[in-house]
Amino acid sequence: MEVYCTRPHCPRPQNYFPDLDNITTLQAAQQKYCVSCGMPLLLDGRYLPVKLLGIGGFGAAFLARDRRIPGIPNCVVKQFQPSTSLNAAQLDLAQELFEREATVLADVGMNHDQIPYLFAFFPVVVPSLQPGRQDQFFYLVQEYIDGKNLEEELQHRGNFSETEVLVILKEILPVLQFIHDRGIIHRDIKPSNIMRRQDGRLFLLDFGSVKQVTSAKVSSASTAIYTPGFAAPEQTTRGQVFPSTDIYALGVTILTLLTGKEATELFDPQINQWRWRQEVKISPHLSGILDKMLMPAINERFSSATEVLSALIPSITIPDQPQPSNLPFKGLMVKKFSFGELLLRGAVTGFEGALIVIAVGLLVETPIIRLAISLVMVSSLVVVQSQGWLAVKDLLLILLISFLVIFLIALLPGGLDIQIVVVLGIASALICIGAITLFSLIHKILSTIL
Repeated sequence: MEVYCTRPHCPRPQNYFPDLDNITTLQAAQQKYCVSCGMPLLLDGRYLPVKLLGIGGFGAAFLARDRRIPGIPNCVVKQFQPSTSLNAAQLDLAQELFEREATVLADVGMNHDQIPYLFAFFPVVVPSLQPGRQDQFFYLVQEYIDGKNLEEELQHRGNFSETEVLVILKEILPVLQFIHDRGIIHRDIKPSNIMRRQDGRLFLLDFGSVKQVTSAKVSSASTAIYTPGFAAPEQTTRGQVFPSTDIYALGVTILTLLTGKEATELFDPQINQWRWRQEVKISPHLSGILDKMLMPAINERFSSATEVLSALIPSITIPDQPQPSNLPFKGLMVKKFSFGELLLRGAVTGFEGALIVIAVGLLVETPIIRLAISLVMVSSLVVVQSQGWLAVKDLLLILLISFLVIFLIALLPGGLDIQIVVVLGIASALICIGAITLFSLIHKILSTIL
C-alpha cells in the first residue's frame, strides 16, 4: 500500500508498505514513518493519506483511507499548510479560517446531505527537520465526494445548456438558504466549489472562506477573501458580505457554465456591467433572473436564495432526479456531543425507558405484545437521542412532564407505588450513565494504545 507523507516539502513523500495491503494487518498496524523525513504517516491513529489531491492558499488536501471503518473507505484529509511568505497577522488569520471551516462543517455537514460530513479535527506535533525544534500541523477529515466539480465538467464537456443550469440552481439554492439560515455566508461560490457526485447529486464544498454572521447587520470588518470575478462589489470594495453576496457569485457561476468563458471576460469594467447576453441564447425569463442576481446594488438584487428559487418556478419543470436506494443515509449518523451532554441524554433515555416499560406493563396484558411495544418505543427513543433531534432544554421539559406522568401512573388500577416508579427510573438512568462512562473510558484507552 502506498502512503503519502503530509510534511510540507518532504523530498520524497511516497512511501510503500507491502504489509498494509492485508486488511487485517492494516487495521492492527502500529505507527508508520516516512522513510525520507521521519514524519508519522498514520494520522490520529486511523487515517492513511494515499494521494495528494491539491494544494490551495492555506493548505493541502489528501485522499486518505480510514482503517477504523469496515471496508477501509476513502475520506479527504486537509492539512493547514499556509504560505511561508505570510506575516504573523496573516498566519493567525489563515489558522482561524482553517479552524472555522472545521467548526462550520461540524454543524452544517451533520445536518445537510449536500455538504461534506466532518469526521475529525486534530493537531499533530512532530519533531522538526531542524534539530531541537517541533512542528505542529492541524488536520481536518471530511467525507470524500467521488465525482467532478463543475469547473472540471466545463473543461471536459463544454458549455452547459439552460436545462442543465436550471438543475444546478434547483439543487444549490436550497443549500445556500440552509447555510444562510444558520448565519453562514460561504463567500467563495464558484464552479470548482460545486461537486457532482457520480450519481448526479450536487455538493457545496470548501467552507474555508465562510463568514459567520451573528446579527442582521454585517460588519465592514469582514475579511477580504474571495475569488476575483465571482465576488460581489460590496465584498471587493468594502469587505462586506450578505446572503445576496453568495447569490451574486452563484449568478456569475451560472454565466461561466452557460458561456464557457472566464468571469473576467464577461464583465466590462469601463461601464461596470456584465456583457453576456450576446454569448448565449436562453429564455428571457432566466435572463432576467440572472440579471437581477448580478445587480451591483444590494437592494436591487435578490435578498435570499428562496426568493431566487420562487422566481425560477415557472422555468423549473425538471423532475426530481431519482436517488439510488443504496446511498449512505447521513440522517442516521450518530451526532457527536460533549461528554456532559452525552451523560444527560443517557440519563434521560434510561429514565424515560424505564417509564415506558412500566407504563406498557400496566396497560398491556399480553407478554409478547408488551415486549414488542416496549422494544419499539425504547428503540425510537434511543434513535431520537442519538440524532440530537431534541435540544437540552427539550430534555429538561420532558423530565418535568415525566414526573407529572408518574403521578398519573400511580392512579391507574393496579399501578405501582409512586416511590417504586421513581426509584426504578433513577436506577435505569444511573445504569445508562455508568455504561456511557465505562465505554467512553474504554474507547479513550484503546484510542491511546492504537
